[in-house]
Amino acid sequence: MDNLEKLKKTASQIRRDIVRMVYHAQSGHPGGSLGCADFFTALYFSELKHKPEFNMKGANEDVFILSNGHISPVFYASLARSGYFDVKELNTFRSIDSRLQGHPATHEELPGVRVATGSLGQGLSVAIGIALSKKLAEDDRYVYALTGDGELQEGQIWEALMFAAHHQVDNLIVTVDWNGQQIDGPNEEVMSLGDLEAKWKSFGWEVMQMEGNDMEAVLTGLRNAKSKTKKGKPVVILMRTDMGFGVDFMQGTHKWHGIAPNDEQIKEALSQLEETLGDF
Repeated sequence: MDNLEKLKKTASQIRRDIVRMVYHAQSGHPGGSLGCADFFTALYFSELKHKPEFNMKGANEDVFILSNGHISPVFYASLARSGYFDVKELNTFRSIDSRLQGHPATHEELPGVRVATGSLGQGLSVAIGIALSKKLAEDDRYVYALTGDGELQEGQIWEALMFAAHHQVDNLIVTVDWNGQQIDGPNEEVMSLGDLEAKWKSFGWEVMQMEGNDMEAVLTGLRNAKSKTKKGKPVVILMRTDMGFGVDFMQGTHKWHGIAPNDEQIKEALSQLEETLGDF
């Protein structure tokens, strides 16, 4: 089995983990998590230089910041499947006293989580700070961050974009989950984002686009983005995804942003997702 096929099978298992976690808790955000499963798989199992023997500072390794922290199910599943903690702990998602809270938090000291996120608009600023600290420490590794497209309606995002370009934070790769949906409906109905490519370019960023639900395209996109770093500009990838990708009745609609499947829906969802690494 080649690496691309292994990654596809890992993404399928992570999607199974997502729907099972949210079903068991009867709470959580499956839509965006499913849409980003290929991205997380490509990042954690191929492109990110990281160590499951977790250290908070992330010295001499790549650092990832999840700004849209509500898609924690895909984050937790990716961390567990790549060895940060036992996959059985996914059973505790959103339980009282669990380390796997609805939004990633640091007070429980879950390996792989460096900052509490989910207050939308803040994660990019944190990622910029980490990237600057790496430059000051002459650490040549990279900082990756993921934001949601609805999150771009937050003003702090645009302040951060100006800052990163002005200070030439060129060891930073930001990806926008561009699925066109947010909690209350399509972006175009809630608040249009306009021409995102033109906006990011006008703020001084190197801008790329990629298809986020095709594993080969994600791998190529992440590698292309890395080739554009350290040339004086921060890099952003506008990643086109479908919310709920992989489960047909969840796909392409904001309605599965933040609800859990019922008994019949979980059976239907799991019938569409191959079990490849063993369920927790």
